[in-house]
Amino acid sequence: MESRSTLAAWLGSLGAPRLARVLATRKDAAAAPEPRTVGELADRLQRPGSVALTLPPLTLPCLQAAEALAALGGPASRDDLAKLLGAADGEAARGLDFTLEELADHALVWPDGAGALRMASPLRQAWEAPLGLDSPLEKLLAGAASEELRAMLVALGIKPPSTKQQRLAALVEHHSDPGAVAEVVARAPAITQELLARRADSTAVQRQFIMFGSPDPDLEPGARWALDRGLLIVDRHRYGPARMPVEVALALRGPTWHAPFDPFPPPTQSVPIGSAEVEREAAAAATAFAAQAASVLAVCSASPPARLKSGGIGARELARIGKAAQAEDAVVRLTLETAYAAGLLGRDHDRVVPTEAYDVWADQEPAERLTALLHAWHNLALTPTQARDEDNKALPALAGAPPCGGCLQARHGLLHAAAQLPAGHGATTGSDLGPLVAWQRPLADSSPQDGTPFAAVIREAELLGALARGALSPLGTALMEDDPTGLATTCRRLLPTATRTARIGADLTAVVTGTPSAPLAALLDSVADRETSGTASVWRFSTGSVRRALDAGHSPDGLTADLAAVTSGPLPQPLSYLIADTARSHGRVRIAPAACVIHGEEPALLAELAAHRKLAELGLRQLAPTVLISRSPLDTTLAALRAEGYAPVAESADGTVRIEKAQPQRAAAPVPAPRRTGDKRGNRRTAVRTSTVLATADMDVLAARLLTAPPTAPEPDPFGSGVPFGTDTEEIVAGYTKHLAYSDVRQLAHAIDAGIAITVEYVATSGSRTVRTLSSLELDPPYLEAWCHLREAERVFTLSRIHGVMPM
Repeated sequence: MESRSTLAAWLGSLGAPRLARVLATRKDAAAAPEPRTVGELADRLQRPGSVALTLPPLTLPCLQAAEALAALGGPASRDDLAKLLGAADGEAARGLDFTLEELADHALVWPDGAGALRMASPLRQAWEAPLGLDSPLEKLLAGAASEELRAMLVALGIKPPSTKQQRLAALVEHHSDPGAVAEVVARAPAITQELLARRADSTAVQRQFIMFGSPDPDLEPGARWALDRGLLIVDRHRYGPARMPVEVALALRGPTWHAPFDPFPPPTQSVPIGSAEVEREAAAAATAFAAQAASVLAVCSASPPARLKSGGIGARELARIGKAAQAEDAVVRLTLETAYAAGLLGRDHDRVVPTEAYDVWADQEPAERLTALLHAWHNLALTPTQARDEDNKALPALAGAPPCGGCLQARHGLLHAAAQLPAGHGATTGSDLGPLVAWQRPLADSSPQDGTPFAAVIREAELLGALARGALSPLGTALMEDDPTGLATTCRRLLPTATRTARIGADLTAVVTGTPSAPLAALLDSVADRETSGTASVWRFSTGSVRRALDAGHSPDGLTADLAAVTSGPLPQPLSYLIADTARSHGRVRIAPAACVIHGEEPALLAELAAHRKLAELGLRQLAPTVLISRSPLDTTLAALRAEGYAPVAESADGTVRIEKAQPQRAAAPVPAPRRTGDKRGNRRTAVRTSTVLATADMDVLAARLLTAPPTAPEPDPFGSGVPFGTDTEEIVAGYTKHLAYSDVRQLAHAIDAGIAITVEYVATSGSRTVRTLSSLELDPPYLEAWCHLREAERVFTLSRIHGVMPM
């Protein structure tokens, strides 16, 4: 309430022009209905969140002064603020006056009746620890007991007064004297002096998370001595280390320490540049971008780019668009983002397609096209040309990233920074404007891949013509002033109208200077291949490009007439010959879709089939007197003809008649599974399989085969030891587990036969390695069915993916 009353009193003392300027700078307050009283205006400026819209446009010295004032805590005099900032006299003092005036224009800092500087409550909360300093001693000791204050005074060698208020005042008075604090610290143990020096130079409030109990100030060696004398204070209201009062921290930093304060912008190397040269450079850049943007969007209209599953247009699609439009990646990204923001592109399921507004935009003059894209770029809350993130991973375009206020401030800051250059001068290089942008908008964000500060946004401004030869162009001035009418007028003045004719040469090229009109670009894109785009666009005619136009339905005479209508002279003879030669060979060979072919030796019979009404559903078409094609598969066509009383035969792929002889079907004899022991579930399955064998095989034949079979020993193991496999299971497992040693094969086979659990190292199809304990093993080559203790479920494992065996 006190802050509100002082603000209301200060606003009431302002004249009408100054009050209007305050409202103009605080758009959050001016956007609401006009306040009826000064008190209502003060309430609006003081409400929580109102500073959020005002804080970003502040310059660096404004933020530095506001942070220093917040570090002093409570109302502070101008002299105290100047002393902290090191701006007591000279140019720095004049810079501080100008900074305080700017803060007052934003209604963020104002003087009260006593001459003290007060700050808006929401702004004070912007810093948790301004300048790395904590709260004043009086605030930190607000909840301390009187006996604690008395003990601190006794430790300091001061006779304690009788009341708590007097004791607190005595402590505050002592700690406010830097010399007295320095004398106390000089008597401290070395470990305490080291701790205090480290805490005084800290630039952030330290945090400590404690799970149980209360905060222990003795966690840091040497803290107890400082706590007894009030150099460190334990905060009973929150966990964390002991806190250092701002008076103690400033005293330990010494009289030569000052808060950072840069009242004047950094010097920028500049060179003389004429306004005509700036306009000429800006017009060339803007014309080239307008032409390239039209080409990029035309490619998107002809073949809409696909979206990634995660959203956005990936690098492959961006490269395709850039190659087709003959534009670099930065131009493609900038065009897509600005066109999407302008409503020219929209998402359609898994594609990004032009909207109906694009058709209107494409028919406009280059000046109107560029105006829409420039306006969208000025208000775009991201950096369109940012191609990689902080981890150097590729970023898709149109990914729908959250709005970035810092990116918007970087763009606005660049325009204001370029406007601050002396008249008739431009920066030596565009990168020289980076430090000036940081001073104009200290909260602006720079792209991670920028080699120099704000290189991406500077490059965007140069591509669009807002920045030319290191100076602000008329286009940039109109954007900075947020003047849509002025921007449209400037674009019409700088950009030529669309070119409606082309110069077609005998070398089979078409050259269009400036931005081609939409009909001209569509015609040349249909019959030729674009080679370059920009201030001049070049297309090249070829047999393939002319054939593409003929495939699209153009006639040779129509192409010749259309090209003759747009050329600035007679149509070159080589191009006429190219169109005629391509048309002469076009369509000489035709390809028809067919599921099967019907042919015979009797033309009358095939004509009857083609005219048969009941066979119309087959889609028969007569290509020659003895040849028909059908859109239905061979078996369907064959069945339909036979159903109508005809007797066709089918042919194989080599032209021979297909023999339709039904082969008797027989089931393959089942292979007995390996013998199992110990596993009840496995024994039950083996029993089922054995019963199947007994039911399907002739016992006498089986016995005769077993008696006449020659005795054969097991094959030697493939591991080179020469020892034969001990069991059939070992031989089967060894045939599939190529990565296992013989000892591992024997362990796994023994676990299968004995029905015991075993631990294996298994490589999944994704390539990840896991260690699994398996039980209830059942061999089903090339798989192993088992109960997996890791997944708590029955799983099927591929034997070849078992890379290690470990016994239980």
